[in-house]
Amino acid sequence: MSFPAKRLRRLRTSEKMRELVQETRLSSKDFICPVFVQEDLKTRIKIESMSEIERLPLEDINDEVKTIIDLGIPAIMLFGIPTHKDEIGSSAFDEKGIVQKAISQIREKFGDKIVIMADVCLCQFTSTGHCGIIQGDKIDNDISLVTLAKIAVSLAKAGVDTVSPSAMMDGQVAAIRKALDDEGFTDVSIMSHSAKHRSNFYAPFRNAAECAPKFGDRKTYQVPYTNAREAMMEVESDINEGVDIVMIKPALSYLDIIAETRRKFNVPVAAYSVSGEYALVKAASQLGFVNEDDITSEILTSIKRAGADMIVTYFAKSAARFLQQS
Repeated sequence: MSFPAKRLRRLRTSEKMRELVQETRLSSKDFICPVFVQEDLKTRIKIESMSEIERLPLEDINDEVKTIIDLGIPAIMLFGIPTHKDEIGSSAFDEKGIVQKAISQIREKFGDKIVIMADVCLCQFTSTGHCGIIQGDKIDNDISLVTLAKIAVSLAKAGVDTVSPSAMMDGQVAAIRKALDDEGFTDVSIMSHSAKHRSNFYAPFRNAAECAPKFGDRKTYQVPYTNAREAMMEVESDINEGVDIVMIKPALSYLDIIAETRRKFNVPVAAYSVSGEYALVKAASQLGFVNEDDITSEILTSIKRAGADMIVTYFAKSAARFLQQS
C-alpha cells in the first residue's frame, strides 16, 4: 500500500492549528454600513423587503451611528429619501437636504470617529426614478454630470469624507473630482461604483429607497452582467479619471470581477453586497434552511478572499456582533 506524501489534513487537526494557517480573516473593520435617512420622518420605519433594516428619522441618526462605532465598524454609507422629488433631483444638492443635514449632524457629534460616505446619484431624488437627467426620451449623460458634481460639492460642504457616485454616467469621476478640487475639497475622496451591473439583486433596495424607475429600465447605463471585459473597461476608466477606490456591485455573483480587478489594478477595491443578497439569506434563514451567521460569514469571507479590501453590506452590524463573540 502506498501512502500520500502530502497530508494537508495535518493542518486541520485542531481549532488552534486551523487558526494558525487561516488565510483570510474577516473583521468588523472590513465593513461599511449602509444607513437610510428619510426627510420629515417621525419614527423608524421597517423596510419590508429587507428584514431588520430601517429608514431612520434625522433625530435617530446619532444613536444609529454610535451603535455602528461601538461595533468597531469604521464607515457608513448614507442614502437619503427626500420629501420633494422633481425632474432634476434638486433635493439631492440642496445644502439643507436630508443627507446634507445628516452628514453635518454626524460630523458635529462624532468628529473623525467614523468615516462618512454618501451616495451620489439621482434615482432617489428624481420624479423619474432614473439615475440621470432625462432630456426627451433618454438620459442626457453630460447634463447629468453637472448635477452629480453639484451633489458631490454639497456633500463636501456638509462634511462628508467620501463621495460615492453610483449613477454610471460616463465621465462622472472626472467631473466630480474637478468640481471638488475647484471648491477646495481636495481631501474628499471618491469611491465610485465603477462596475455597477444591471442586476436583479437590487429590487429590495428600490423598495427601501423608493427609487424604482417610473418608466423603462437602466440597461442603457449599467453594465450587462454578461460582459466581464466591459466591466474591466469601466474600472480602468474610473482609475484614469482619478478615482480613489473602485467598487464592484453586486458582490456575490461577481466574485470573478472582484478577483480580476484585484489582479489587474493596484487600487483599493470595494465590493457592495447588495440588498438582494441580503434578502435571500434572511428569507432562507427565517424558513430554517440555513444558519444565518454561518452563511453570512461564508459569503462575506468569499468576497474578501476574492480581493475586496472593504465590503458595503447590510449584514455589517449583525456580522460585527457575531465576530465579537467568536
